[in-house]
Amino acid sequence: MTPFLAQFAVVVIAHLLAVMSPGPDFIVVSRNSLSYSRKIGIYTALGVALGISVHVFYSLAGVGLVISKSIVLFNIIKVLGAIYLLYLGYKMLKSQPSTDGELEKITIKENADSFSPFDAIKNGFLVNVLNPKATLFFVALFTQVVGPATPQFVKVIYGVEMMFMTFVWFTIVSFLFSHKVFQKKIFKWRHIIDRAMGAVLVAIGIKVLVSR
Repeated sequence: MTPFLAQFAVVVIAHLLAVMSPGPDFIVVSRNSLSYSRKIGIYTALGVALGISVHVFYSLAGVGLVISKSIVLFNIIKVLGAIYLLYLGYKMLKSQPSTDGELEKITIKENADSFSPFDAIKNGFLVNVLNPKATLFFVALFTQVVGPATPQFVKVIYGVEMMFMTFVWFTIVSFLFSHKVFQKKIFKWRHIIDRAMGAVLVAIGIKVLVSR
């Protein structure tokens, strides 16, 4: 592993810059943490990390290179990803304001009960795994930065590190957005935040669809 420490550092930095950049993953984790609960946010973060495992697996298996070379396969992933983002964005755009009476009755916990851990994991997983930009990132990382000379077990270590750091980062995000003080101050404006985030997801989905 020692000869690959410099390469490992490049992988870590490149991945951290990518995962910390605001995008669909950040939106779904922060939104679920704010709208539901910290637990739901963490489960969403787990889903995103599991999505990373899929990208790592097909990159190690050489399938990533095949996807990048096949216009048809890449376009299928791109269209599926765009449709899912548009679907999520549309649902968030339909978010309705709560009345004063509802605000008195509704607690964050009760709101969280409407969204199961499985829903959260699925949400995070699909947003990440269907993101064509993530596909391009991992293909570039494992073909240009890592390369064929790197032993397979070292690549596996890189993959585990990326999964772990993804989960840690988005767990931090979930802790921030699910903080009790933050939630109480923002909860009555949740529908506005939902609609804003939904508009961003719709914009990203449209951009993905029209991009070449």
